[in-house]
Amino acid sequence: MLTKRYLPSTKNLDDILKKIVDGVAPSTFTTEHLKSIGFGSSNDRAFIPLLKDLGFLSEDGTPTPRYHAYRDGSRSKAVMAEALREAYEDVFHIREVPTAADRSAIEGLFKSKVNSTERVSQLQAMTFLALLKTADLKAKSPTPAILDTPKKTQPEPERSETPNGARAASELRQLTTELHYTIQVHLPATKAIEVFNAIFRSLRENLLS
Repeated sequence: MLTKRYLPSTKNLDDILKKIVDGVAPSTFTTEHLKSIGFGSSNDRAFIPLLKDLGFLSEDGTPTPRYHAYRDGSRSKAVMAEALREAYEDVFHIREVPTAADRSAIEGLFKSKVNSTERVSQLQAMTFLALLKTADLKAKSPTPAILDTPKKTQPEPERSETPNGARAASELRQLTTELHYTIQVHLPATKAIEVFNAIFRSLRENLLS
């Protein structure tokens, strides 16, 4: 990615950024807001689309979370570094930590990548290098890291989607909690059939009914 935006003059860049840190964020950042904080020049108006490409403003001019993060003076340089790496990603392909010594290469990048003229590429490189002075490329990213989700002490068993797994689950559902008893009957030593009939009749009536 490589933004085409540039400032005709970077004279007020530092002062405008300082106003962002020191002042209250407006509901929308417009040319009227720029005038109200003391920057009514036509050159200053180019700052608004540049802020949009840097991710400080939404398309309708509403300050974004990055804008509000930048207002924290302790994080401003880290926030700007993150914004530059996104908006000028292709410049960082030339050098991880670009400097003013890379101006010619940066101008050439704008010419080849976004078809800028000689003069415009100079202004685009000038704008980038001016912003670069307000950033700390060695600072940690201000974006909060995503915390790992705590692991469960006893992970839930995985459900098998295989046919064997499905059959096992079906068989498990069919299991019941029936109790089975083993009854031993000791028959007396007799040949009288009436005794046996009485014993089995009693078993049938009392146990099998």
